[in-house]
Amino acid sequence: MKTKQDFISKIHLIISVFVVFPVAISYGFFPDLEFELFPKTIDEHNFYKAIMGLYIACAFIWMLGIFKTNYLKTALITNVVFMLGLGFGRITSMLVDGLPTQGYVIGTFLELFLGCYGIWVLVTQHQRTANTKTD
Repeated sequence: MKTKQDFISKIHLIISVFVVFPVAISYGFFPDLEFELFPKTIDEHNFYKAIMGLYIACAFIWMLGIFKTNYLKTALITNVVFMLGLGFGRITSMLVDGLPTQGYVIGTFLELFLGCYGIWVLVTQHQRTANTKTD
């Protein structure tokens, strides 16, 4: 990251990669490590590995956005959709199922924060681009 603006535009992507990649590995290979999930069938193992693959694919897109400027907008959009999707899914669960443990409540807040931060970056980048085109 060469500038302060680069840091502001990408810090949430870096945080997301550092959180989502280990979670993906945990879901795929150690689902019982953090949760009371004990897959018994090959289909259940397959399901968790598919979730792992989806998380890793998203993290890969975010890494592309961190290192390649032409992928930054795609990385930002996918990060917003991913984080807000998780956050709103968790809010739905809280309303329907009740409150989870404190870690999940904090995780929900952080997912919503990262998603909103990504929207803010997208909006400010769009405004900056529009201003440079009119100058």
